Amino acid sequence: MFISHLRAEKGSAAMTQISYRTDLYQFLAHLAALHELPVQELGKEVITHRAVREYLADMQERGLSRATMARKLAAIRSFVKYLCRELVFDSNPIATVATPKQEKKLPRFLYPREVEMLLEAPDNTDVLGIRDRAMLELLYATGIRVSELVSLDLAHMDNSQSLLRVLGKGNKERVVPVGEQAVNALNRYLLASRPVLIARNRREEKALFLNKFGSRLSGRSIRNIINKYVDEIALNQKVSPHTLRHTFATHLLNGGADLRSVQEMLGHVKLSTTQVYTHVTNDRLKTVHNESFPRR
Repeated sequence: MFISHLRAEKGSAAMTQISYRTDLYQFLAHLAALHELPVQELGKEVITHRAVREYLADMQERGLSRATMARKLAAIRSFVKYLCRELVFDSNPIATVATPKQEKKLPRFLYPREVEMLLEAPDNTDVLGIRDRAMLELLYATGIRVSELVSLDLAHMDNSQSLLRVLGKGNKERVVPVGEQAVNALNRYLLASRPVLIARNRREEKALFLNKFGSRLSGRSIRNIINKYVDEIALNQKVSPHTLRHTFATHLLNGGADLRSVQEMLGHVKLSTTQVYTHVTNDRLKTVHNESFPRR
């Protein structure tokens, strides 16, 4: 029921639903082991402030990161709020449980030359290589999330206006401009690659990006594709679809874009989420100053 509530009323993404289901099951399994009961026999009385605090302490002892602990706590909080709404609880028993303080991690990003190497890695004479080039160009040119990329349909791209309609978190729609090189790569894919791929599928497929069988490309496949090209060009760091999102934002700010515009293009609800990129650009300015200014 709770997962159905996430899907129907909150418009949560499929990955969020899967994550919450897993996190909740682990919490309930922890409580079941503690009380020596099957999960199905647990009552509401086992969900207490102390129980959640002890669960957080247990996760910390097992070496889980603070980010992982915070995510699992968010799932538990959402579940308990749902139970309060359904009148299972008169008041929220875990309302005062504090979120673990997060380590401040600056987003990883690629330098322009590294981006060029990655974008040029696919074989532009091969059907899948043409697709991969278009996909990488679009990820870098728009900063969209991998979940947003796999959800794209043909109808979401307006090549005449160089605009992309993106359905983001919470089913919120935004329009993102697409650069000329990405549009060119997409047009090449749509003319020379996608028709070959769709011919391998017996039914019509509206997805923009297709796998080798002519079906919608998955997020896992996209990560594997990126890893393959990162290995090929011997880039000495881990690169994920989110790295390209970070790179997009960092390069925009380095180029003089204002924070509000970047926020809108990324689909961030809070400006503070976008502000993390200013730390990256500030670090770059310090490096340039240290390397260039004669008086140290």
